[in-house]
Amino acid sequence: MKWWQGLWGASDVAIAPMQRSDAIEASDIHRAVFARPWTDGEIADLLGTSSVTGFVAREQAAHGGAIIGFVLLRAAADEAEILTIAVRPDWQGHGVGARLMAHVLAHAHRERLASVFLEVGETNAAAAALYRKLGFAIVGDRPDYYRGTAEARTRALVMRHDVASARKAR
Repeated sequence: MKWWQGLWGASDVAIAPMQRSDAIEASDIHRAVFARPWTDGEIADLLGTSSVTGFVAREQAAHGGAIIGFVLLRAAADEAEILTIAVRPDWQGHGVGARLMAHVLAHAHRERLASVFLEVGETNAAAAALYRKLGFAIVGDRPDYYRGTAEARTRALVMRHDVASARKAR
């Protein structure tokens, strides 16, 4: 991260609906974060389906307007699954992932979804802690789900956020 980016924090980040034209930048971010990255074609294809919604986090226009993170969500009936979330490495730890996830949960609430699911690698402690803080709970696991760069496989924790329960608590 450049020294001046730390001065902005996530407050100078705008969340907006993701467009198919964002797929190239999103793919670049995905490649920087995951051992098995998605191509821009895969991301664009997902965004072309009616069940998938995406959101991007952008630097404010005064700072270039570049995409610094994104999230894809697939809805089916009254449930949704986070397909992927990725934040540019130089922006990780600055609240961008939390802002994207909060936006997704607000979207799920507006859409009257009952639950949002996601999978997170058991070794990704920072992400798992964020999801717990946002109200996700572990409901299962998938052994040997993620493959690391050295072909080692790690377990995925399946987590769920009950949007309907959160709506009733308000």
